[in-house]
Amino acid sequence: MEYTQLGRTGLKVSRIVLGTMNFGPQTEETDSHSIMDAALDAGINFFDTANVYGWGENKGRTEEIIGSWFAKGGGRREKTVLATKVYGNMAAEGEPWPNSDKLSAVNIRRAVDASLKRLGTDYIDLYQFHHVDRSTPWDEIWQAIDVLVQQGKIVYAGSSNHAGWHIAQANEAAARRGSYGLVSEQCLYNLAERRAEMEVIPAAQGYGVGIIPWSPLHGGLLGGALRKEREGGGARSTSGRSADALKNATVRDQIQRYEDLLAKHGIEPGEAALAWLLTRPGVTGPIVGPRTAEQLASAVRASELKLGEQVLAELDEIFPGPGPSPEAFAW
Repeated sequence: MEYTQLGRTGLKVSRIVLGTMNFGPQTEETDSHSIMDAALDAGINFFDTANVYGWGENKGRTEEIIGSWFAKGGGRREKTVLATKVYGNMAAEGEPWPNSDKLSAVNIRRAVDASLKRLGTDYIDLYQFHHVDRSTPWDEIWQAIDVLVQQGKIVYAGSSNHAGWHIAQANEAAARRGSYGLVSEQCLYNLAERRAEMEVIPAAQGYGVGIIPWSPLHGGLLGGALRKEREGGGARSTSGRSADALKNATVRDQIQRYEDLLAKHGIEPGEAALAWLLTRPGVTGPIVGPRTAEQLASAVRASELKLGEQVLAELDEIFPGPGPSPEAFAW
């Protein structure tokens, strides 16, 4: 496993990030523990979660599963760079209540303590804002984060689903306070969805913020979706926007060209999609969300895959990027 520094920090993290969103809703606790053990054995030290994972009436369940895994000892917590998130509403289902979500100083304080309890640890390495809070000023957010850093409850702060100008606004506000600011941004970024290249990634690079792409296979679209469809395994091969995308003849043609290209080179589509992200400027590592040990093993193979210049050029032809900003908007 290769490692890199997270943004401008000195923290070393694996180039594959273990996403845990499936732990609880789709993967039982015992199997989740096995996947996390296998991840550490493979050298993956960067684990990502969120307080709302588990969803519905089970919000927080994923953090609890990670906590029970840490409780087994064996250096599990010490070896893990732990990232979780705050923003989502944690009020009981059907019982909405003010200040149970978003990024007010009150909710940040309550949410971090609740996450620490579920995770069974006394600190979080990377505490991420799951979404933009348009109602809370950055000075308030950074005041709350500075207190948590001083208390030793968190080490770094990051963002998720923020626009380029939000990253700039956040880090300029932090600089005025003498705060460290954002060190990472989780964003939707993959071969089929490259809009982040226009402004989010340049802003992140300018401020020393590491990019952590989520949905690297675009909901299964880049994981051999058409091949699985032909083989009768298409029921779980795509989801959400990707399932809808395959109804479009132009997209189907694009994905067919992609799968044909990789078949010619003897490369698995899902592994190629992950390996491509590892070649992109500013990317720390993509988040993979394995439901099984084999899916994790595939992600590890992707981290070792080196795509040749010809393959990279052909992938660019199939999935052209938007081009740099502001030229992409003007000419």
